Amino acid sequence: MIFVFRNFVLLLCTIRLLAASEAVSFVRHPGRIEISLAGRPFSNLYYGPDWPQPFLHPLRAASGLAITRGYPLEKIEGESQDHIWHHGLWYAHGDLNGVDFWRDKGPQTTGRIVIDGQPKTSRDTVSGRFRLAAPGGKVLGAMEQSFRFRAEGELRIVDIRITVHAPRDAPLKFGDTEEGALGIRFRDEFREDRGAVITNSEGLQGTKQVWGKRAAWVDYTTAVGGERAGAILFDHPANPKYPAFWHARNYGLCAANPFGEHDFMKDKTRDGSFTVPAGATVVFRYRVAIHPGALPAGLAARLAAEFAKEK
Repeated sequence: MIFVFRNFVLLLCTIRLLAASEAVSFVRHPGRIEISLAGRPFSNLYYGPDWPQPFLHPLRAASGLAITRGYPLEKIEGESQDHIWHHGLWYAHGDLNGVDFWRDKGPQTTGRIVIDGQPKTSRDTVSGRFRLAAPGGKVLGAMEQSFRFRAEGELRIVDIRITVHAPRDAPLKFGDTEEGALGIRFRDEFREDRGAVITNSEGLQGTKQVWGKRAAWVDYTTAVGGERAGAILFDHPANPKYPAFWHARNYGLCAANPFGEHDFMKDKTRDGSFTVPAGATVVFRYRVAIHPGALPAGLAARLAAEFAKEK
């Protein structure tokens, strides 16, 4: 009995150690929250007034490899410096009631997603409530952003929930534009001309085939030095107009956007806009899974099926 009891105690200790190794931790700094996952640095949530919208930067694989571009937060010799608003992982849209929230051309020209109060943290989630502020300060609506983190072996998974509230006295329209919505800007090694492999859920490869097409997910995989890694972006079946179109560029931008029909289909007679009625709410959900090596057979399909079952 003593032997059995000792084994039971050892088993409990092992389970606790494994749980601790998978844990998420948060450290607050001015304007950002540092996020560690499975005992290692993973990312930061930036939300301060220096930025046009909140974003995660960088995103790291289990090995610690950063898969997102350093610019504009880090100046890395030889790294590209286009599109200053492409930073890590972020959510925004290029046309909300006619205001561009995607680009960053200054508060007098483009919209700002401005935090109300401070972000909240729980066991595995960081979230915040934001105002959709047009140039001049007019508030077009409200937005909640939530990021949930977990480690699954060598996978690093982020689940994103975006809740958009139209004001009580006016609708909020997502206009038809390719500029949006959930985006990742990968580091330069994820460029197609540097060997990146870009694949979608329909089995299509390369940005000429993937850009502007509807799909449940898109994967970017490449080699950085001697290490191979990738990331899969998933749309959720409950999202409006699922599956999304993909603004998947050969220079390392990948974004899920359901509202760009006339751009993606190259048909100006189409209207892919979407209106949230006054006082109503719409929810968008996405998943990002960072994986080692080449895209494993069946991984994306399994994660997509699991994600689809989550409420």
